[in-house]
Amino acid sequence: MKRLLLQWLILASMALSATAMSANFPVKEAMGGEAFGHSVKKVGDGLYVFRWWVYRNLFIVTEEGVIVTDPMNPKAAALLRQEIRKITDKPIKFVIYSHNHHDHISGGSLFKDEGATFIGHANVAKELGDHPSAQTPLPDITFEDNYLVQLGGRTLELIHLGPNHGNSLVVMRLPKEKILFVVDIVTPRRVAFRNMPDFWPDEWVRSLKEIEKLDVDCVITAHGPANQPAIDPATVVVEQRLYLEDLMAAVKQAMDSGIHNPDELKTVVKLPKYEHWRSYNEWLPMNIERIWAYYHMGW
Repeated sequence: MKRLLLQWLILASMALSATAMSANFPVKEAMGGEAFGHSVKKVGDGLYVFRWWVYRNLFIVTEEGVIVTDPMNPKAAALLRQEIRKITDKPIKFVIYSHNHHDHISGGSLFKDEGATFIGHANVAKELGDHPSAQTPLPDITFEDNYLVQLGGRTLELIHLGPNHGNSLVVMRLPKEKILFVVDIVTPRRVAFRNMPDFWPDEWVRSLKEIEKLDVDCVITAHGPANQPAIDPATVVVEQRLYLEDLMAAVKQAMDSGIHNPDELKTVVKLPKYEHWRSYNEWLPMNIERIWAYYHMGW
């Protein structure tokens, strides 16, 4: 009896600790600010989410300097620097590219001019080298699989999961805080973006399954309007995967029943489970056509 009581007390203590840990992060607070403006939300010790319109990044303030992710574009980068300077006068030491798409990374020259070191996957360097732009400096440091960024006692782990959204995307994990910053392949409570440009549906699902194995409690995602939380519980990764799996299964079932015209598929396939998600009515038909192409063309 005493042994059972001890086990119960240990489990209760662990549950309370987990609750206390998650309570440190404002997982239900809206990002805030004007819808078409920018805002900053502190989500932990030296951890901040910056929002510009529906784009977001993470920056980390340490005793030795600042780590910045995805500088977005020149206008957003200038606002980002302005907000960082309200918090610290420490130099911006590192800028990290999540992947090669310019809508997330084309504001880097501002920080390059101030001496920041740029880090990105080797495929980012190749893509930017093939399509050069003064606003997107080439990475100074590249890697293939994993890379640890360490500054002022903080560690940020960069993880490449292979092809999913292009073939250069990395997710960024703070091991101590158990927080993940993930770009484009997870957008909570919203269907997939339009016709899923540069997405590989099956590899996307695989990557999400791999993310689910990581030791992570909370997730910061790179898209979301002002009224959405700055940080979410890690369960949003599972929700994103289930949406994709449900979408693919529904399209496959309709095609197996003899419907092969994508325009007809868009009128037949419905996912009522997700009707409350953002952009359901506008983008679900485009999601369906993309999955039709995956099954019909192998693309």
